[in-house]
Amino acid sequence: KRTVVLTMKASVIEMFLVLLVTGVHSNKETSKKIKRPKFTVPQINCDVKAGKIINPEFIVKCPAGCQDPRFHVYGTDVYASYSSVCSAAVHSGVLDNSGGKILVRKVAGLSGYKGSYSNGVQSLSLPRWRESFIVLESKPKKGVTYPSALTYSSSKSPAAQAGETTKAHQRPPIPATTAQPVTLMQLLAVTVAVATPTILPRPSPSAASTTSIPRPEPVGQRSQEMDLWSATTYTSSQNRPGADPGIQRQDPSGAAFQKPIRADVGLDCKIDLSFLIDGSTSIGKRRFRIQKQLLAGVAQALDIGPAGPLMGVVQYGDNPATHFNLKTHMNSRDLKTAIEKITQRGGLSNVGRAISFVTKNFFSKANGNRSSAPNVVVVMVDGWPTDKVEEASRLARESGINIFFITIEGAAENEKQYVVEPNFANKAVCRTNGFYSFHVQSWFGLHKTLQPLVKRVCDTDRLACSKTCLNSADIGFVIDGSSSVGTGNFRTVLQFVTNLTKEFEISDTDTRIGAVQYTYEQRLEFGFDQYSSKPDILNAIKRVGYWSGGTSTGAAINFALEQLFKKSKPNKRKLMILITDGRSYDDVRIPAMAAHLKGVITYAIGVAWAAQEELEVIATHPARDHSFFVDEFDNLYQYVPRIIQNICTEFNSQPRN
Repeated sequence: KRTVVLTMKASVIEMFLVLLVTGVHSNKETSKKIKRPKFTVPQINCDVKAGKIINPEFIVKCPAGCQDPRFHVYGTDVYASYSSVCSAAVHSGVLDNSGGKILVRKVAGLSGYKGSYSNGVQSLSLPRWRESFIVLESKPKKGVTYPSALTYSSSKSPAAQAGETTKAHQRPPIPATTAQPVTLMQLLAVTVAVATPTILPRPSPSAASTTSIPRPEPVGQRSQEMDLWSATTYTSSQNRPGADPGIQRQDPSGAAFQKPIRADVGLDCKIDLSFLIDGSTSIGKRRFRIQKQLLAGVAQALDIGPAGPLMGVVQYGDNPATHFNLKTHMNSRDLKTAIEKITQRGGLSNVGRAISFVTKNFFSKANGNRSSAPNVVVVMVDGWPTDKVEEASRLARESGINIFFITIEGAAENEKQYVVEPNFANKAVCRTNGFYSFHVQSWFGLHKTLQPLVKRVCDTDRLACSKTCLNSADIGFVIDGSSSVGTGNFRTVLQFVTNLTKEFEISDTDTRIGAVQYTYEQRLEFGFDQYSSKPDILNAIKRVGYWSGGTSTGAAINFALEQLFKKSKPNKRKLMILITDGRSYDDVRIPAMAAHLKGVITYAIGVAWAAQEELEVIATHPARDHSFFVDEFDNLYQYVPRIIQNICTEFNSQPRN
């Protein structure tokens, strides 16, 4: 019996092994027959930023031409996700300007990104960003599946977007209570009735993104105010359909709004002004109307016209939209009529996104922007923004835009924990001295800002952000013309001076250029007040003749201080750019210190036989940012982007108080 049982077991095992082997072969044959889907590499444009793509790792194909400076890059090797993907690939050296495939991998955000010039792309510096990415050659990892279609942060179906909007405006549970969520419809229903003055907490950050927090109303207080407002609107509203002719339309403080206050701004107010108005759902229709009345008052007070101020309006909510640009309406009457027709868009209060929109799109020549007029943005905010404004405002200021903030009814003490960015107004405005910001306790007091606002935006001498690193300096070139330079190399130095000069905005009121050539002696080639246009300056540089002689750099610095910078304007930054090819025959320490004490920022560029320690003595501290050594004259051109970047970085790091 045992023998029979063992024989049967062996037979069963043998049959099992045969079936197993047969199955393996069958599976192999089947797998050979099944064709794997071919991976298609998605294509993107040069302007696509990494932050817009949700996928953590992906392969894409970039087009040709992404070396263009229009596509901004932030960082070196590791790039902020605010950068153009394809331009970053060119900067990193993975691609050239002809395009191609790359592998992109998202990594954590950094506390700072340093700009650099590489492969024909100038990347910019950035203080910090929430997300980074690196660019690699398009060699896929084994076992990793890459998407054939990318997922974008804005690629939602209309149904999904509608659902998200509804969700964003629901009130989440109040922390430490058992209260039920209040929906938007319930909120509106309460607003209609007269309620007791009770302020409900604003939503908890846990219920929404920290960069986009919805902002429902302090219901009881606002509802009571709005019922009062039905009897206290502007006089002009008596003529609107449905207005009660028996009610006197007047502000509670006694100031009628029938005719806006005329501010005494004079006839020389020439600005290009954009109003960023709050169209978020939380503001309500009546307060939105008060906001429009302020705009109408400003339009009348400014006396809009081609020779004076021009004004456009952008409304923001979830996303910003231009109602009309600077050249749409050329007189106050037409502008006021257009303002009256503006309707509320609704949504969140994404102020940072709106400021970015204005910086990139509004102040263009096509929209009526005039290079001779300062750019001014007045941002109106009900409560607080639902996104961050600091970074967008920094980029706006660096573009020469003067940002003013009007905040109405800010967060109460128990609401401050829900504010996305504390002290947001001071982080946004051009200066933190109070000139650029207004805080209004109640919408009833908004009209009181009209006169001071108009006076401030027209005070062009105090519009500090109109001054940028490229239009606010007196730059003196101090050029070594000694015998060791030679005629050919001297021409190369002049080309270097020309390349630097081309980067600046040249005029009597913008950047001015002067030049000194030196050997044992010194010669003023031209002063700051001699030429007032870029073509004239470039021609003057071209005409400078080579002198030849010794090298007395210390005496040249003293000469430049006396003959050039002594005639610099008080409101100008003073920049000295000294180029030499050898060690000085005289002492440079005392003249260099004199330059520093007189507020002259000195850049020292040494070529060939120049002494490094001498360059560091001449240069403003820190020397690593202000002194450069080049081994050959022909390589001078490579340092133009870096010098410009350092000049601008230093300018933009000035305190804003």
